[in-house]
Amino acid sequence: MTSAHGSRRSLLLAAVGSLATNQVAAAPSPDQGRALPRVRVALAASQSLYHLPLTLADRLGFFRQAGVQIQWLPQESGAKALSQALTGQADVVAGAYEHLFGLQLKGLNYQSFVQMSRTPQVSLGGSTRSGMAWRSKADFRGMRLGISALDSTTHWTASQWLSRQGLTGNDVVFVPVGSSQGVIEALRSGNIDALCNPDPVMHWLEQKNDIRLLGDARTLQGTRQLMGGLVPGASLFAHADFLQQHPDRVQALSDAVIQALKWLQTAGLTDILRAVPPSHWMGDRAIYLGAFEKLRESYAVDGLVRADDVRHAWRVHSRLIGAFGPKQVMPDRTFTNAFVQKSASRRLS
Repeated sequence: MTSAHGSRRSLLLAAVGSLATNQVAAAPSPDQGRALPRVRVALAASQSLYHLPLTLADRLGFFRQAGVQIQWLPQESGAKALSQALTGQADVVAGAYEHLFGLQLKGLNYQSFVQMSRTPQVSLGGSTRSGMAWRSKADFRGMRLGISALDSTTHWTASQWLSRQGLTGNDVVFVPVGSSQGVIEALRSGNIDALCNPDPVMHWLEQKNDIRLLGDARTLQGTRQLMGGLVPGASLFAHADFLQQHPDRVQALSDAVIQALKWLQTAGLTDILRAVPPSHWMGDRAIYLGAFEKLRESYAVDGLVRADDVRHAWRVHSRLIGAFGPKQVMPDRTFTNAFVQKSASRRLS
């Protein structure tokens, strides 16, 4: 271990050591005891760092303070979370921005109304179990590549990485394995040769030397290299009808997420551990904090969706799915910043 890595590990362990035994309780609210309107939110990898802003908004009481209660509908993949919205079982989806392109191509008017991250926040690694060098096309061809599900951010990110290697999805076998900790067993047992997933799973596997990192869309720099520019990451999105019929509930969601993003900007490592349930740490608080530190810059600052990033994301996505011709997506219609702008005008603390 290098001195730099040793110092970094020491800092993380120091933060762990200073953690109080009791976890933070949700902040008291003047609305406590009053029945609040409910919103059903579908999401995948609910315990991952991908959804840290939502975890914080929930644990710190920001949703209740904003005047809304959340019914979480956890799924194994973003595709399954989206399915719950399409069948009317969920009101809002927390997931990858690219879903909105597919929805618009199908003539479905869904919009993102608050952005939670500025990168896809996933990475791809090859198993060290087989002793594969993972350096040439010959190493990659025919590999069983684990993803959360087809048509998920892990699938699209892995496909973009393959494209960068001069390969296509036909050169590998995509294996849907979900996004829970069970993917670790799939990798270690040899059921898959490589894995694309969010953190802390991927960082945990890196630290345990179970994978060699091949592609990274977690940091801003890594995303620029892989995607050729910045793209929006996790967002809250819903059908335009829901946005119009329940603006107060949507505004409450926006307010709570913006408050969580602002809290993140000044939070220390001990603050993170106090706010996040131990079940999210994968049994190693230092590794969890290391994963968070790597992702810290990727979280959205103000919740706004940038039109330029959306347009670039569509250019990348359209090349992957071959979406050319008369039925083009209008990227600017996949989002609205009206709710986030109102949240900003309230100067939430």
